[in-house]
Amino acid sequence: MKISGFTFIRNAIKYDYPVKEAIQSILPLCDDCFVAVGKSEDYTLKLIKSIDPKIKIIETEWNDSLRKGGSVLAHETNKAFRAVPDDYDWCFYIQADEVIHEKYLDPINKEMKKWKDHPGVDGLLFKYLHFFGSYDYIATAPDWYRKEIRIIRSNKSIYSYRDAQGFRKNKNKKLRVKPIDAYVYHYGWVKHPEIQIRKHKAFHQLYHEGEWADPRMYKADEFDYSIIDALAKFEGSHPSVMMSRVKAQNWKFDRDLSYNRLSIKNRLKNFIEKYFGFIPGEYKNYRIV
Repeated sequence: MKISGFTFIRNAIKYDYPVKEAIQSILPLCDDCFVAVGKSEDYTLKLIKSIDPKIKIIETEWNDSLRKGGSVLAHETNKAFRAVPDDYDWCFYIQADEVIHEKYLDPINKEMKKWKDHPGVDGLLFKYLHFFGSYDYIATAPDWYRKEIRIIRSNKSIYSYRDAQGFRKNKNKKLRVKPIDAYVYHYGWVKHPEIQIRKHKAFHQLYHEGEWADPRMYKADEFDYSIIDALAKFEGSHPSVMMSRVKAQNWKFDRDLSYNRLSIKNRLKNFIEKYFGFIPGEYKNYRIV
């Protein structure tokens, strides 16, 4: 079984993306990893080159005019995916702020072997933990995406969809997937408040021309983490590749977990999910088979 990782990145150091940890977390499962490295304002290219000999770099330049729905992100994802040779069985996609805990590596490998010779399965569906504010809290509101495809076949009829959150295949068909019991740890909302606000502004410029910002998310020159609807305390362990970042956290974030801002609609969704196992109206860019 041949497996390749793939991802894309630009300005990893400037915006403090844990891309090194993201790539390292999947490398034990991969024969190699293709990384589309966009022209950056920092030493991102040098960082990616330093990670592991398995990494194959595609140097790119982002077309920042592709703002409709953040499509430049899918465009860069596709550059990395198309570089993977067709004779690979699976391709493991990881974004620059996503990390896989080592406890899931063996189960993921078993699932890839299990479905390798089943052409009716296009990919594997992962569950998500969204960390927010610090490494101690996870977001629990129902509008955070709960599942996404992160392993796909090396089939070039598949392509990154919209803003690179998921995938589709020719004729805009949803991928047929098998859900697996493994989580992606998403750290995109865990940064120093000063860096988070810079990253937030830069990210939204990929969708909107000129300066743009949601004023609810800003407080002086720092990101206002108090805007969150609802959080829960994280009681588990972080991936080993993330431990140096966890120990080095240099800002303080605390939350009164008895307080939340959930709307009546979202409270009802949480109730239905808790007792019936689904969220009404949840967006699903996949078809479970």
